Amino acid sequence: MLPDLKIVQLRHFVWVHELQGFHAAAEKAHRTQPAISLSIRDLEGKLGQALFEKRNARAARPELTPFGVQFMAYAKELIAHHDRVIKDMSLIAQHKSGHLRIASVPSIASRLLPDILTRFIGDATDLHVSLFDDSSEVVLAMVENQQVDFGIASLWEAESDIRFIPIWEDSIGVVCRSDHRLADETELSWQQLRGERLIANGTSRLLADTAAEELVADAQFYMSNMISLLAMLEAGMGITTLPRFAFPAEHGQLRFIPLSEPQVNRDIGIVRRADHSLPVAAQALFDFILRDNELDPKQV
Repeated sequence: MLPDLKIVQLRHFVWVHELQGFHAAAEKAHRTQPAISLSIRDLEGKLGQALFEKRNARAARPELTPFGVQFMAYAKELIAHHDRVIKDMSLIAQHKSGHLRIASVPSIASRLLPDILTRFIGDATDLHVSLFDDSSEVVLAMVENQQVDFGIASLWEAESDIRFIPIWEDSIGVVCRSDHRLADETELSWQQLRGERLIANGTSRLLADTAAEELVADAQFYMSNMISLLAMLEAGMGITTLPRFAFPAEHGQLRFIPLSEPQVNRDIGIVRRADHSLPVAAQALFDFILRDNELDPKQV
Protein backbone atom coordinates (compact mmCIF):
# COMPACT_ATOMS: atom_id res chain seq x y z
CA MET A 1 0.00 0.00 0.00
CA LEU A 2 1.26 3.46 -0.86
CA PRO A 3 1.98 5.77 2.09
CA ASP A 4 -0.57 8.45 2.96
CA LEU A 5 1.32 11.73 2.75
CA LYS A 6 -0.24 14.57 4.71
CA ILE A 7 -0.06 18.08 3.28
CA VAL A 8 0.77 19.52 6.71
CA GLN A 9 3.83 17.26 6.96
CA LEU A 10 4.97 18.32 3.50
CA ARG A 11 4.63 21.95 4.57
CA HIS A 12 6.73 21.29 7.67
CA PHE A 13 9.42 19.67 5.51
CA VAL A 14 9.53 22.61 3.07
CA TRP A 15 9.48 25.21 5.85
CA VAL A 16 12.38 23.57 7.73
CA HIS A 17 14.44 23.75 4.56
CA GLU A 18 13.38 27.21 3.38
CA LEU A 19 13.57 28.84 6.83
CA GLN A 20 16.82 26.97 7.58
CA GLY A 21 15.80 25.58 10.92
CA PHE A 22 13.29 23.57 12.93
CA HIS A 23 12.71 26.45 15.35
CA ALA A 24 11.76 28.89 12.59
CA ALA A 25 9.50 26.29 10.99
CA ALA A 26 7.81 25.67 14.35
CA GLU A 27 7.10 29.39 14.72
CA LYS A 28 5.58 29.58 11.23
CA ALA A 29 3.44 26.50 11.90
CA HIS A 30 2.47 27.70 15.40
CA ARG A 31 3.74 24.43 16.78
CA THR A 32 6.48 23.42 19.17
CA GLN A 33 9.90 22.43 17.82
CA PRO A 34 9.56 18.82 19.07
CA ALA A 35 6.22 18.60 17.24
CA ILE A 36 7.89 19.65 13.97
CA SER A 37 10.70 17.14 14.52
CA LEU A 38 8.14 14.40 15.15
CA SER A 39 6.26 15.40 11.98
CA ILE A 40 9.44 15.14 9.90
CA ARG A 41 10.36 11.75 11.42
CA ASP A 42 6.88 10.43 10.66
CA LEU A 43 7.19 11.64 7.05
CA GLU A 44 10.62 10.00 6.75
CA GLY A 45 9.12 6.78 8.10
CA LYS A 46 6.42 6.81 5.44
CA LEU A 47 8.95 7.46 2.68
CA GLY A 48 11.50 4.98 4.01
CA GLN A 49 14.35 7.48 3.61
CA ALA A 50 15.94 10.28 5.64
CA LEU A 51 15.20 13.79 4.42
CA PHE A 52 17.77 15.68 6.47
CA GLU A 53 21.36 14.82 7.33
CA LYS A 54 21.96 13.90 10.93
CA ARG A 55 22.54 17.07 12.92
CA ASN A 56 25.65 17.72 14.99
CA ALA A 57 26.90 20.61 17.04
CA ARG A 58 28.70 22.18 14.08
CA ALA A 59 25.75 21.83 11.70
CA ALA A 60 23.59 24.74 12.79
CA ARG A 61 21.39 24.52 9.70
CA PRO A 62 19.65 21.31 8.63
CA GLU A 63 20.95 19.97 5.32
CA LEU A 64 18.95 17.90 2.88
CA THR A 65 20.03 14.39 2.07
CA PRO A 66 20.32 13.51 -1.63
CA PHE A 67 16.91 11.88 -1.31
CA GLY A 68 15.61 15.02 0.42
CA VAL A 69 16.84 17.16 -2.49
CA GLN A 70 14.92 14.99 -4.95
CA PHE A 71 11.79 14.87 -2.81
CA MET A 72 11.72 18.65 -2.25
CA ALA A 73 10.53 19.34 -5.81
CA TYR A 74 7.74 16.75 -5.47
CA ALA A 75 6.70 18.12 -2.08
CA LYS A 76 6.37 21.66 -3.47
CA GLU A 77 4.42 20.35 -6.47
CA LEU A 78 1.99 18.45 -4.22
CA ILE A 79 1.47 21.50 -1.99
CA ALA A 80 0.88 23.79 -4.98
CA HIS A 81 -1.62 21.35 -6.51
CA HIS A 82 -3.42 20.96 -3.18
CA ASP A 83 -3.67 24.72 -2.64
CA ARG A 84 -4.84 25.27 -6.23
CA VAL A 85 -7.62 22.69 -5.85
CA ILE A 86 -8.74 24.15 -2.51
CA LYS A 87 -8.80 27.67 -3.96
CA ASP A 88 -10.77 26.56 -7.03
CA MET A 89 -13.28 24.59 -4.96
CA SER A 90 -13.68 27.54 -2.60
CA LEU A 91 -14.47 29.86 -5.52
CA ILE A 92 -16.97 27.34 -6.91
CA ALA A 93 -18.58 26.93 -3.49
CA GLN A 94 -18.97 30.71 -3.30
CA HIS A 95 -20.34 30.75 -6.92
CA LYS A 96 -17.36 32.92 -7.90
CA SER A 97 -16.14 30.39 -10.46
CA GLY A 98 -17.53 27.75 -12.80
CA HIS A 99 -19.93 27.75 -15.75
CA LEU A 100 -23.57 28.74 -15.42
CA ARG A 101 -25.92 27.57 -18.20
CA ILE A 102 -29.43 29.06 -18.45
CA ALA A 103 -32.19 28.95 -21.06
CA SER A 104 -34.93 31.57 -21.05
CA VAL A 105 -37.82 32.86 -23.06
CA PRO A 106 -36.69 36.02 -24.93
CA SER A 107 -38.92 38.39 -22.96
CA ILE A 108 -37.22 37.59 -19.65
CA ALA A 109 -33.79 37.20 -21.25
CA SER A 110 -33.93 40.74 -22.61
CA ARG A 111 -36.03 42.57 -20.00
CA LEU A 112 -35.11 41.11 -16.61
CA LEU A 113 -32.03 38.86 -16.78
CA PRO A 114 -29.48 41.59 -17.65
CA ASP A 115 -30.16 43.36 -14.34
CA ILE A 116 -30.45 40.09 -12.38
CA LEU A 117 -27.16 38.70 -13.71
CA THR A 118 -25.33 42.01 -13.25
CA ARG A 119 -26.26 42.13 -9.56
CA PHE A 120 -25.69 38.41 -9.02
CA ILE A 121 -22.29 38.11 -10.70
CA GLY A 122 -20.80 41.32 -9.33
CA ASP A 123 -17.01 41.16 -9.62
CA ALA A 124 -16.80 37.36 -10.10
CA THR A 125 -14.64 37.40 -13.24
CA ASP A 126 -14.13 33.61 -13.21
CA LEU A 127 -17.85 32.78 -13.38
CA HIS A 128 -18.79 32.11 -17.00
CA VAL A 129 -22.41 32.34 -18.18
CA SER A 130 -24.05 30.83 -21.26
CA LEU A 131 -27.56 32.19 -21.90
CA PHE A 132 -29.83 30.64 -24.53
CA ASP A 133 -33.07 32.44 -25.43
CA ASP A 134 -35.81 30.56 -27.23
CA SER A 135 -39.44 29.52 -26.98
CA SER A 136 -40.80 27.88 -23.84
CA GLU A 137 -40.92 24.51 -25.60
CA VAL A 138 -37.24 24.69 -26.51
CA VAL A 139 -36.34 25.87 -23.00
CA LEU A 140 -38.22 22.92 -21.50
CA ALA A 141 -36.50 20.49 -23.88
CA MET A 142 -33.07 21.86 -22.95
CA VAL A 143 -33.86 21.37 -19.26
CA GLU A 144 -35.14 17.83 -19.85
CA ASN A 145 -32.03 16.94 -21.86
CA GLN A 146 -29.76 18.51 -19.22
CA GLN A 147 -28.28 20.95 -21.73
CA VAL A 148 -28.77 23.76 -19.21
CA ASP A 149 -28.82 23.96 -15.42
CA PHE A 150 -32.34 25.41 -15.34
CA GLY A 151 -34.72 27.33 -17.57
CA ILE A 152 -37.13 30.25 -17.40
CA ALA A 153 -40.34 29.64 -19.33
CA SER A 154 -44.06 30.30 -19.44
CA LEU A 155 -45.69 27.41 -21.32
CA TRP A 156 -44.87 24.06 -19.80
CA GLU A 157 -46.19 20.56 -19.38
CA ALA A 158 -46.28 18.92 -15.99
CA GLU A 159 -43.82 16.13 -16.69
CA SER A 160 -42.95 13.92 -13.72
CA ASP A 161 -39.29 14.90 -13.68
CA ILE A 162 -39.80 18.65 -14.29
CA ARG A 163 -40.63 21.14 -11.59
CA PHE A 164 -42.13 24.58 -12.29
CA ILE A 165 -41.70 27.42 -9.77
CA PRO A 166 -43.81 30.47 -10.76
CA ILE A 167 -41.93 33.76 -10.28
CA TRP A 168 -43.49 36.49 -12.46
CA GLU A 169 -46.98 37.15 -13.78
CA ASP A 170 -47.41 38.71 -17.20
CA SER A 171 -50.52 40.08 -18.93
CA ILE A 172 -51.46 40.05 -22.60
CA GLY A 173 -51.99 43.24 -24.57
CA VAL A 174 -52.42 44.52 -28.10
CA VAL A 175 -49.43 46.06 -29.90
CA CYS A 176 -49.94 48.47 -32.76
CA ARG A 177 -48.22 51.41 -34.40
CA SER A 178 -48.48 54.70 -32.50
CA ASP A 179 -50.55 56.25 -35.32
CA HIS A 180 -53.02 53.35 -35.43
CA ARG A 181 -56.69 54.15 -34.74
CA LEU A 182 -56.52 52.04 -31.54
CA ALA A 183 -53.31 53.61 -30.24
CA ASP A 184 -55.05 56.08 -27.91
CA GLU A 185 -57.19 53.45 -26.16
CA THR A 186 -56.33 52.68 -22.52
CA GLU A 187 -57.61 49.09 -22.82
CA LEU A 188 -59.21 46.93 -25.47
CA SER A 189 -61.64 44.06 -25.80
CA TRP A 190 -61.25 41.40 -28.43
CA GLN A 191 -64.39 42.57 -30.23
CA GLN A 192 -62.65 45.88 -31.02
CA LEU A 193 -59.98 43.93 -32.91
CA ARG A 194 -62.41 42.39 -35.43
CA GLY A 195 -61.59 43.46 -38.93
CA GLU A 196 -57.99 44.29 -38.04
CA ARG A 197 -55.14 42.52 -39.81
CA LEU A 198 -53.63 40.38 -37.07
CA ILE A 199 -50.05 39.14 -37.10
CA ALA A 200 -49.87 35.99 -34.99
CA ASN A 201 -46.72 34.97 -33.13
CA GLY A 202 -45.49 32.27 -30.77
CA THR A 203 -47.34 33.75 -27.80
CA SER A 204 -50.68 33.92 -29.62
CA ARG A 205 -51.49 30.46 -28.30
CA LEU A 206 -52.18 32.12 -24.95
CA LEU A 207 -55.49 33.23 -26.45
CA ALA A 208 -56.50 29.62 -27.09
CA ASP A 209 -59.63 28.52 -25.24
CA THR A 210 -60.65 32.14 -24.67
CA ALA A 211 -63.26 34.30 -26.37
CA ALA A 212 -60.49 35.82 -28.50
CA GLU A 213 -59.47 32.48 -29.98
CA GLU A 214 -61.08 33.34 -33.33
CA LEU A 215 -58.64 36.24 -33.77
CA VAL A 216 -55.71 33.84 -33.90
CA ALA A 217 -57.56 31.52 -36.27
CA ASP A 218 -58.18 34.42 -38.65
CA ALA A 219 -54.62 35.80 -38.48
CA GLN A 220 -53.27 36.58 -41.96
CA PHE A 221 -49.62 36.44 -40.96
CA TYR A 222 -47.48 34.48 -38.54
CA MET A 223 -44.04 35.65 -37.35
CA SER A 224 -41.87 33.40 -35.22
CA ASN A 225 -39.02 35.90 -34.81
CA MET A 226 -39.49 38.95 -32.58
CA ILE A 227 -37.27 41.21 -34.71
CA SER A 228 -39.29 40.39 -37.83
CA LEU A 229 -42.55 40.83 -35.94
CA LEU A 230 -41.57 44.31 -34.73
CA ALA A 231 -40.44 45.28 -38.22
CA MET A 232 -43.83 44.27 -39.65
CA LEU A 233 -45.64 46.25 -36.95
CA GLU A 234 -43.46 49.31 -37.56
CA ALA A 235 -44.23 49.05 -41.28
CA GLY A 236 -47.96 49.18 -40.50
CA MET A 237 -48.58 45.64 -41.73
CA GLY A 238 -51.02 44.96 -38.90
CA ILE A 239 -51.39 44.53 -35.13
CA THR A 240 -50.49 41.70 -32.78
CA THR A 241 -50.92 40.49 -29.23
CA LEU A 242 -47.95 40.14 -26.89
CA PRO A 243 -47.25 39.63 -23.20
CA ARG A 244 -46.15 42.91 -21.58
CA PHE A 245 -42.66 41.55 -20.82
CA ALA A 246 -42.23 40.73 -24.51
CA PHE A 247 -42.96 44.29 -25.57
CA PRO A 248 -39.73 46.29 -25.97
CA ALA A 249 -39.45 48.92 -23.27
CA GLU A 250 -39.70 52.55 -24.42
CA HIS A 251 -40.44 51.68 -28.04
CA GLY A 252 -41.25 55.01 -29.70
CA GLN A 253 -43.10 53.77 -32.77
CA LEU A 254 -45.32 51.17 -31.12
CA ARG A 255 -47.97 51.17 -28.40
CA PHE A 256 -48.93 48.46 -25.90
CA ILE A 257 -52.59 48.48 -24.89
CA PRO A 258 -53.81 46.03 -22.21
CA LEU A 259 -56.37 43.48 -23.34
CA SER A 260 -59.15 43.63 -20.77
CA GLU A 261 -61.65 41.27 -22.34
CA PRO A 262 -60.62 38.56 -22.09
CA GLN A 263 -57.98 39.30 -19.47
CA VAL A 264 -55.24 36.77 -20.11
CA ASN A 265 -52.30 36.34 -17.74
CA ARG A 266 -49.39 33.97 -17.99
CA ASP A 267 -47.13 32.67 -15.24
CA ILE A 268 -43.42 32.74 -15.95
CA GLY A 269 -41.10 30.79 -13.72
CA ILE A 270 -38.12 28.54 -13.32
CA VAL A 271 -38.22 25.03 -14.75
CA ARG A 272 -35.74 22.51 -13.42
CA ARG A 273 -35.39 18.78 -13.14
CA ALA A 274 -36.95 17.57 -9.92
CA ASP A 275 -34.64 14.57 -9.69
CA HIS A 276 -31.32 16.45 -9.96
CA SER A 277 -29.51 18.88 -7.70
CA LEU A 278 -28.35 22.12 -9.25
CA PRO A 279 -24.65 22.98 -9.59
CA VAL A 280 -23.46 25.40 -6.91
CA ALA A 281 -23.56 28.53 -9.08
CA ALA A 282 -26.97 27.62 -10.54
CA GLN A 283 -28.39 26.96 -7.07
CA ALA A 284 -27.05 30.32 -5.89
CA LEU A 285 -28.67 32.11 -8.84
CA PHE A 286 -31.92 30.18 -8.29
CA ASP A 287 -31.99 31.30 -4.63
CA PHE A 288 -31.03 34.85 -5.65
CA ILE A 289 -34.00 35.10 -8.04
CA LEU A 290 -36.38 33.78 -5.38
CA ARG A 291 -35.14 36.24 -2.76
CA ASP A 292 -35.21 39.06 -5.33
CA ASN A 293 -38.92 38.36 -5.77
CA GLU A 294 -39.48 38.04 -2.03
CA LEU A 295 -39.85 34.27 -2.07
CA ASP A 296 -38.23 32.09 0.58
CA PRO A 297 -35.87 29.54 -1.06
CA LYS A 298 -36.38 27.21 1.91
CA GLN A 299 -40.11 27.00 1.22
CA VAL A 300 -39.85 26.37 -2.50
